[in-house]
Amino acid sequence: MPWTGSWLPPTPYCALLAFVSGLCLGSFLNVAIHRLPLGLSLVRPRSRCPRCEHAIRPWHNLPLLGWLLLRGRCADCGAAISPRYPLVELAGGLLALLAAYAFPTPLRSFAALWLLLSLLAVFFIDLEHRIIPNGISLGGTALGLAVSPWTIGLLPALGGAAAGAGGLLLIAWSYRKVRNVDGMGMGDVKLAAMLGAFLGLPGVVLTVLFASFLGSAWGIALILLRLGRGTTALPFGSFLAP
Repeated sequence: MPWTGSWLPPTPYCALLAFVSGLCLGSFLNVAIHRLPLGLSLVRPRSRCPRCEHAIRPWHNLPLLGWLLLRGRCADCGAAISPRYPLVELAGGLLALLAAYAFPTPLRSFAALWLLLSLLAVFFIDLEHRIIPNGISLGGTALGLAVSPWTIGLLPALGGAAAGAGGLLLIAWSYRKVRNVDGMGMGDVKLAAMLGAFLGLPGVVLTVLFASFLGSAWGIALILLRLGRGTTALPFGSFLAP
């Protein structure tokens, strides 16, 4: 019986290839998560320990295996290496498998993988730095619109991008009028445009609704634990991403 669920054959070799490719992309994503908020090049210099500045040896840079071989510590100074690194690499591998086998064409898989990895980066960047790089949000919006004729259609993508950005912009403007303080950054607005370009109007509306529920639940938990107040700023991009 022919395989019709995905363009990629469901053989162990193809699945392993997709997973390993995702691990490598996750390793690069770690570089982007660290360097993009700091305005650093993604290419130079080579990856190095932030404490002792020694360059990381190639065999220690192997996705997942490098962290395990080092037991989570720098080979030169012994500084702890955040478990975020292997977790992002593992997530990259799993997301690559999902993108490869959930869609019927290579282009749709590529679009899905770009979106998934972008949101993975946004989650950690916004959580730590409270920013969403334009290279991800605006670049992603352009890419989503460019591939939309082969994914959800150009008009649904344009409508989704406009609705996502316009909706959050209206919320931000209303909050500013009522509270006289900024309640949402433009990074969230641009990210919503990217989500709309990939997901269309229903997708971006559901995403914003679920993100609002997640953010509200987290805010309430912080208040109950006396770790925050009603005015505590939350990284909304980190709630949109999941």
